[in-house]
Amino acid sequence: MGILNTLLRAVTWWNGATLGTQIYTARKGQKVGEDNEGNVFYRNADDSKRWVIFNGEAEASRIDPDWHGWLHRTWDEPPTDKPLKHKTWEKPHQENLTGTAMAYTPAGSLRRKDPVERTDYEAWSPE
Repeated sequence: MGILNTLLRAVTWWNGATLGTQIYTARKGQKVGEDNEGNVFYRNADDSKRWVIFNGEAEASRIDPDWHGWLHRTWDEPPTDKPLKHKTWEKPHQENLTGTAMAYTPAGSLRRKDPVERTDYEAWSPE
């Protein structure tokens, strides 16, 4: 299985870092930190480039807001050096579940496992 994973990473970008990104990271990357998902964040020596190596599938919504702000230069200090203050009412970060089995399905949705009979809709039928 190790050879297959290495091959997948060498030729695809959605299964982790590509071979080119791995080489660039090894040569020029300075590790800044990791998030709760296991994604690893890097920058180069002069901080002109910042990037992330995903732990698994490359899905941007898996990056929590603290690290997203650092990647996009909303703030200069990474969350490892200067953690953000969170409000008591803030919910924990959750990745985008659209298109997955855990996606939100409202009442009346055909995708819902426990369908609810709709009383607010009457199908049109031609006369």
